[in-house]
Amino acid sequence: MRLKVLPPTLRKNNRYLTLDIKSVSELSKDDLVNIIWDNCVRFQGECSTANFNLWVMKFYEIERTDEYFHYKSIIRCQRDFTQQVRSSLALAYKYNGDVISITTVDLSGTIKSAQKII
Repeated sequence: MRLKVLPPTLRKNNRYLTLDIKSVSELSKDDLVNIIWDNCVRFQGECSTANFNLWVMKFYEIERTDEYFHYKSIIRCQRDFTQQVRSSLALAYKYNGDVISITTVDLSGTIKSAQKII
């Protein structure tokens, strides 16, 4: 017996944040996941962070210079918690002792429209 797909009215409403990331050291997608979860748990707490429904959808390396590494990423979060996620990510300034900067560029309702920004 096949599983039935939930109708759109019963699914969670998601939003997609486009992030601009600059770091002194090289990052991977796993490092970004650790940064996001660590900052959200520290600032919002475990109970609130569990409601965020966070997921890293895409991770791109844009530019590599002598001073920094430049990345773009798309993360998914639940519609009601976008402001809490944005505030938690704005507080990230170090990872493994290296300076990092995360800026939210755009908020969109679909991945396709979030990719147009990149």
